[in-house]
Amino acid sequence: MAGTVGIIGLGIMGGAISKNLIERGWHVFGTDLDPAKQAALTANGGTACPDIAAVCENAPVILTSLPSPYALAAVAAAIAATTSPRIVVETSTMALSDKLAAHDVLAAAGHIALDCTLSGTGAQAVNRDLVVYASGDPSAIAAQMPLFADFARAAHDIGSYGNGTRMKFVANLLVAIHNVAAAEAMVLANAAGLDPDLVVQLAGAGAGASRMFDMRAPMMAARSYTPATMRVSTWQKDMDIIGTFARDLGVTLPLFEASAPIYTAAMQAGLGDQDTAAVFAVLDQHHKS
Repeated sequence: MAGTVGIIGLGIMGGAISKNLIERGWHVFGTDLDPAKQAALTANGGTACPDIAAVCENAPVILTSLPSPYALAAVAAAIAATTSPRIVVETSTMALSDKLAAHDVLAAAGHIALDCTLSGTGAQAVNRDLVVYASGDPSAIAAQMPLFADFARAAHDIGSYGNGTRMKFVANLLVAIHNVAAAEAMVLANAAGLDPDLVVQLAGAGAGASRMFDMRAPMMAARSYTPATMRVSTWQKDMDIIGTFARDLGVTLPLFEASAPIYTAAMQAGLGDQDTAAVFAVLDQHHKS
């Protein structure tokens, strides 16, 4: 049975999640620094709030979807300043140290923080094709399963707080590599004179298929990288976080490290606001030069 939830951060992910929850009968109270995103929530049937305190006044469960560690720290402090205990479902991709710091601030104020990272792009969020990697208090996670079910296709309790972030790093490593692999395959197909649309159809049905190929190869075939379901500029942040995490563990990731300069080149080419499928343009230009 649907209930009430607050959402702080109404960007690509938070906006899609809020819309799906509203469509499934949830009362959604949300806030964002961007007035246009506030207006979009209202247009979809939610209630826009002027600030975080107002969201917390109306919702016992708060879902956060934030762009930076600074935003996470500020939001955690604002929630901690409210009087009634809340369950805070933190879905952003951040460094583990930032997640742990937010947890400590919230826990000290009596709130229950859950680290619930999401596997999937903005397009997948629109289609409820996300997977929730939930970690933290097991009873609190169990209580949120109906919430997760209304914006994701699957949710898993993977143990202690922070495991959600660790799992997201593993998943995003694969995304980074598979996206570049898809671009490389499409460059080879073009150079060989194959019909790119046929390549998308046949390679996507073969042994080399991947979710990233299915999602991104059509954009590469069309040479169109908007609307972005994951911007190159945002992805650069995630790549940096994963690289630091691996170095801290003493783990060498040769394929991941080989893919990183290609995303950097996309940024340098002015493609930061484009979808990460734009790495195809980088590889295609390199082939032609």
